[in-house]
Amino acid sequence: MFDKKFEDRMRLWSEFRSTVETSADPLGSVINFYKKAPLVSIQADPWDKNTWPDPWELLYDNQYCNFCIILGICYTLQLTDRFKDTDFKIHICTNTEDSEVKYLLYVGDNVIGYDMNKVVSKFEIPDSIFFETSYIMPSLQ
Repeated sequence: MFDKKFEDRMRLWSEFRSTVETSADPLGSVINFYKKAPLVSIQADPWDKNTWPDPWELLYDNQYCNFCIILGICYTLQLTDRFKDTDFKIHICTNTEDSEVKYLLYVGDNVIGYDMNKVVSKFEIPDSIFFETSYIMPSLQ
């Protein structure tokens, strides 16, 4: 999808969100979808919400830093009926063991971003993760 022109990306993203509605593993499906996104070093400032692209700007720009991948995952889930009433929070964290910054998306009790290959429970997040700041994501519907 990410190598297509904007109009095609819009259509393909909509079609993908439809598959999330009935997926046996919707969170895993969205993680795998965004693994194909073109990665850049910085596209938005995680600390400044004013720089965050909305879902359609993100799709139009088609450049994804690690933070924008988390935004894309969040927006994709928020724009489904299946997750429209779910609470979404983005946490900017630092792993105190290696000083690595992590962007965690909490989808209810599930966490995306700690291990970008899978969903983990919020109870699996180790004590070495220090929460710097958090954002409650407003509903998109």
